[in-house]
Amino acid sequence: MSSSMIRCILLISSLMATVHVVVVAASFSIVDVSSSSAVGDPGMKRDGLRVAFEAWNFCNEVGTEAPLMGSPRAADCFDISSGEEGYHLSHKVTEHDNKLGVGDSFKGLDPKALHDPDLYAAEKELYLGNLCQVTKHKNDTTPWQFWMIMLKNGNYDTTSGLCPENGKPAPPFAPGRFPCFGSGCMNQPILVHQPTSITGSDSSPVMVGWFNGTYDDISSSSSASGNISYYEVTWQKKVGVGSWEFKHILRTSKNYPWLMLYLRADATKGFSGGYHYDTRGMLKILPESPNFKVKLRLDIKKGGGSKSQFYLIDMGSCWKNNGEPCDGDTSTDITRYSEMIINPETAAWCAPSALSNCPPYHITPNNTKIYRNDTARFPYGAYHYYCAPGNAQHLEKPYSTCDPYSNPQAQELVQLLPHPIWAEYGYPTKQGDGWEGDARTWELDVGGLSSRLYFYQDPGTKPAKRIWTSLDTGTEIFVSDKDEEAEWTVSDFDVIIT
Repeated sequence: MSSSMIRCILLISSLMATVHVVVVAASFSIVDVSSSSAVGDPGMKRDGLRVAFEAWNFCNEVGTEAPLMGSPRAADCFDISSGEEGYHLSHKVTEHDNKLGVGDSFKGLDPKALHDPDLYAAEKELYLGNLCQVTKHKNDTTPWQFWMIMLKNGNYDTTSGLCPENGKPAPPFAPGRFPCFGSGCMNQPILVHQPTSITGSDSSPVMVGWFNGTYDDISSSSSASGNISYYEVTWQKKVGVGSWEFKHILRTSKNYPWLMLYLRADATKGFSGGYHYDTRGMLKILPESPNFKVKLRLDIKKGGGSKSQFYLIDMGSCWKNNGEPCDGDTSTDITRYSEMIINPETAAWCAPSALSNCPPYHITPNNTKIYRNDTARFPYGAYHYYCAPGNAQHLEKPYSTCDPYSNPQAQELVQLLPHPIWAEYGYPTKQGDGWEGDARTWELDVGGLSSRLYFYQDPGTKPAKRIWTSLDTGTEIFVSDKDEEAEWTVSDFDVIIT
């Protein structure tokens, strides 16, 4: 069993991490903030970190809280100051705040949410956002809250009737289509938090904290042999120097073969990608195609196996099939995603013999349309999979529709693969670019590319404004038939308005 797993289990046994505030002596510097950045913490360089945690079940709800864990929302937010005795971290969120769960009241809680796990989690995110919110830095008074760590369990108990179908209530149906070991498979994880503290020497102080845990029952016999799911995100940074480094570990198990872990820059208000609740996040300016880029450094140590759909960048938004913005009506709102998958073991499902897995057309950088039946020119290898919204009324045959259950509303996916056609946007051009052992700093013209991707819209309607409310990186280990492990580090993340 790994040292990180042992650390997790020891911490889980206590069900509470100990808070330490340490002061050391060293020099102090202020990091300049770029006015062109859409995020509150450009490049992750701000010493006073703001980071939060959210866990979801299959259809982006909570369902049932894990025993003694409270609602699966938590945050680690602090300011740093210096004095004669060194540095001091002033935490904004207590462990009592992080353990709040259904039945626990807090300031601003809607009484309707007090005993509803789904509504309670949404309200708790707003509460934590208020505690963490930064309202002014230098001349910028646009409020922002935190980077978001998202963990999701892909198990779906189809006999439960918990998830809607394309945004509308759906009855239970026979098991087998989705992974589930039986009753309770959609559970929330154990969450352990080590609040950020300062370690290291007086001359080189380092700030370190983490969230980790498991979905599995650690008292079971299979867990005793080490075959349990595990997640961990550790953040660390030298005081006054460089970027925060977010180190991720994600491990699947027999009972939990489909897990997702992302680091997200979400909207500071309104709906983030995939949700129908008011959210909090890091995007103080919502980027709109084509006028933005994303910069980040990604170092993948372990990719997570052949089923790991590792997203160099994943962008999420929401608009209706008639092009109008989403308004919270899940029966007509559509989540739109585009994801660049860089696992070289991920093949193109789009092919001349499988046109239903391709978008109807591809648009080149010079705005030339190439239709999918143009076998001489269409870049089939650039697309892993395209699927249309399940409630679209005017689809061009042949077509595939997206999974109708895994979001609270219908969804549309455009999944990309490394290919020379993406070179102009700074994206990887061949399999293996940026993969294990090939750490890179990427500057991606996400705005330019996203303005040319195909997304479904009803004929004759005004084109939707492509405004992106979530930008993230991480992996989705998609129903592996064996235990898998992924390990990677993200740093220097920024969204630049061009």
